[in-house]
Amino acid sequence: MSSAVRAGAAATPVKPGRARRRIPTRTPHQAAVETGSGRMGGPLAGVPWALPAVLFVGVLLVYPFFRSVYGSFFDDNGFTSHYVGLDNYTRLIDDPIFGRSLLNTVVWVAGTLLLPVLVGLAIAVATHRMRLGRIAQLVVVLPYAISGAATAVLWKFILTSDGTLNQVLRSVGLDSLARPWLLEWPTNTLSMIVASTWQATGLNVVLFAIGLRAIPRDTIEAAELDGATGWRMFRHITLPQLRSMSVVVVGMAVVNSLKAFDMVWILTQGGPARSSETLALTMYREAFLLFHVGYGSAIALVLSVVVVACSWLYLRRQMPGTSPR
Repeated sequence: MSSAVRAGAAATPVKPGRARRRIPTRTPHQAAVETGSGRMGGPLAGVPWALPAVLFVGVLLVYPFFRSVYGSFFDDNGFTSHYVGLDNYTRLIDDPIFGRSLLNTVVWVAGTLLLPVLVGLAIAVATHRMRLGRIAQLVVVLPYAISGAATAVLWKFILTSDGTLNQVLRSVGLDSLARPWLLEWPTNTLSMIVASTWQATGLNVVLFAIGLRAIPRDTIEAAELDGATGWRMFRHITLPQLRSMSVVVVGMAVVNSLKAFDMVWILTQGGPARSSETLALTMYREAFLLFHVGYGSAIALVLSVVVVACSWLYLRRQMPGTSPR
């Protein structure tokens, strides 16, 4: 029955003037152009979306940078200014305060690399497989939730001459160890690094814990079958697997240490006799307190160059495919 119907349909003649209409084919590009959606795929289609972000970065970052570069060639007190060329930069070489602040900044970088990063890594590895490891990590992370200013106020109660630390030392008969922790260099700088470590370690613990959880379980099991345990497991398996996360942690530590300000300002205000100033604090004092705007701009430019150079050199050395051949 069905074959007969198909045969009859095939034999039915087509009436004159009713020829079958042919539907033209269109490419996807032609269809997109006809519907109007192709207009959004041009090379400049993303400019309207990126323009607000570009303007935001330009106003808040690019313009202040070049304004500081321009201002560093002037002797500017906030009211009058005149061109002095490179005098502000030659003054940096002869300024003992700038030399001390540069040394303190180097100490800050070394301290915040050794203490928060290593302690954070040790805590993350030690608590990774503990039964209550996440609770222990939470306790370490809690200080990171406190602002830098609040942390500095807390540690000021601990480190002052009559503070908690000296009182505890005297109560247990260790009077010889009690000292004015914030009034002597380099003790004041080292004490502030310890205070900064107390706050910054928590973030490093979180980042390293994320890196540890991302290590494939098969890799750990294969290493255990080969007899790798303890230090051998950490050195040859865990640490190489954490390399990408270590780049992030160390990079953040370097940048944060180079621009350290709030901890130093609240604890010592750079004293005594400006002995504990860092580059960021020296720049602030010269530009906004002493109204040496041109000299402060020169210090700001030096600090910017140091931050960019340190970050670029570290990332170039650590990131795969960026080291020179």
